[in-house]
Amino acid sequence: MLKRIKKFFITTGEITEFSIRYFREFLFPPYEFQELLKQSFLIGNKSIGLVGSTGFIMGIVLTLQTRPTLVEFGAESWMPSMVGIAIVREIGPVITALICAGKVGSGISAELASMKVTEQIDAMEVSGTNPFKYLVITRVTAATIMLPVLVVFADLVSLIGSALVEYLKGGVTLQLYFSKVFEYLSYGDLIPSIIKSFFFGFAIAIVSCYKGFNSSKGTEGVGRTANEAVVISSMLVFILDFIAVLISDIFYDL
Repeated sequence: MLKRIKKFFITTGEITEFSIRYFREFLFPPYEFQELLKQSFLIGNKSIGLVGSTGFIMGIVLTLQTRPTLVEFGAESWMPSMVGIAIVREIGPVITALICAGKVGSGISAELASMKVTEQIDAMEVSGTNPFKYLVITRVTAATIMLPVLVVFADLVSLIGSALVEYLKGGVTLQLYFSKVFEYLSYGDLIPSIIKSFFFGFAIAIVSCYKGFNSSKGTEGVGRTANEAVVISSMLVFILDFIAVLISDIFYDL
């Protein structure tokens, strides 16, 4: 037990130090813009299909599960506003972040771990290239930028799925559904969810890069690294979401 607690604090300290190094080197040239654009495209392109299909099903299931209760109390007119607020505030950002933790995070950590095992990172240092700049900063920055974009896309697709159910079950048109959604949504719902999405993306990528950069030797170490990166980044998503909800509640009370 004491050994696990000690390992937890050591890992936390090393990830914090890794994050500080990111901010320190992020500000100074050289800047790898081409690699940044490449990683942004790969992260978005690899995830958009899974994020879109998950979001669409999420909107359908949430509406199908909630609608009978609202109909029973004669409150089905509240469906668009309730589903819209739930998806935009919480469900969309968290589910999208967890998908990216599983798909993007594991991919980044496994890629860097493989490069570490095959000594490609050491070869980059010998050739005069800064591997931290080229591999870590580009991937962390790309994930931080792209996750909010994926969240907005997932929110939109989820609302379309919910609107489809309402059209088939209650005869509500798409135009009427979205007018009801945007009637009750405010910037106070949208902006906090987008802001915390930046933190989700940063946390997922920084943990994945840290694990990949510090992977143990051998193919077994690559698999263990990817698994640990997904677990830790998923936990961080929930912790950051909890903190964001607390901060949002304080501002709402003010």
